[in-house]
Amino acid sequence: MSSSSSSKKLHVYGGKASFMTWRLHDVLYVAKHYWIPCIFAMGFLFFGSVEFTLGMVPSSSPPFDVGFVTTRSLHLLLASKPKLNTFLAGLNTVFVGMQITYILWTWLVEGRPRATISALFMSTCRGILGYSTQLPLPQGFLGSRADFPVGNVSFFLFFSGHVAGCVIASLDMRRMQRWEMAWTFDALNVLQALRLLGTRGHYTIDLAVGVGAGFLFDSLAGKYEESKRSKAPTTNGTKEAFFM
Repeated sequence: MSSSSSSKKLHVYGGKASFMTWRLHDVLYVAKHYWIPCIFAMGFLFFGSVEFTLGMVPSSSPPFDVGFVTTRSLHLLLASKPKLNTFLAGLNTVFVGMQITYILWTWLVEGRPRATISALFMSTCRGILGYSTQLPLPQGFLGSRADFPVGNVSFFLFFSGHVAGCVIASLDMRRMQRWEMAWTFDALNVLQALRLLGTRGHYTIDLAVGVGAGFLFDSLAGKYEESKRSKAPTTNGTKEAFFM
């Protein structure tokens, strides 16, 4: 940046850098009306100190996972009761089927492709990332032939498509003001996440990124739709393409 452009920017602020004009009432105003960024600022400072002082996990040791520690009792229960583990896996597969059915329904029946586009974006990105870094299967993994994908086949750990798909469906339900369905899917998603941790089917980071991925790809699908609508020519009664 040239010195002339820098001086112009400073001139906008009365010849002073922005922070030099701050007063106590400005700080209090920010703390009152922008308290969420303030909380994240404190989190940044806290976890910065934790990161630089925490001992690294040796390469010879399994990863440390808070979710695994939290669900240790559930893991022991499912390990001791294989039939219960299979039953819950079957229920989870039904729930995944509900997600897929709803997402396809919004496109094929209701003619709203956003959720389907979002799921396609998400699945492709998950495949690229999952293949690029193939994480080791967690110790104590409790597999089941009733779990999705059915048949004890291999799967990518990072990130959780179960969780991301549910978030995509839930966001669409909220757009359509289907509040009861959305809250039901959210509650089932929490139970699904607990089961995945209890069976050691995913690391905590897989589930957390799955939530973020659901929001991200729903937003990207929305922007994609908007861009296509703004560029779409007027048609003479012809049905728009599959995704419009």
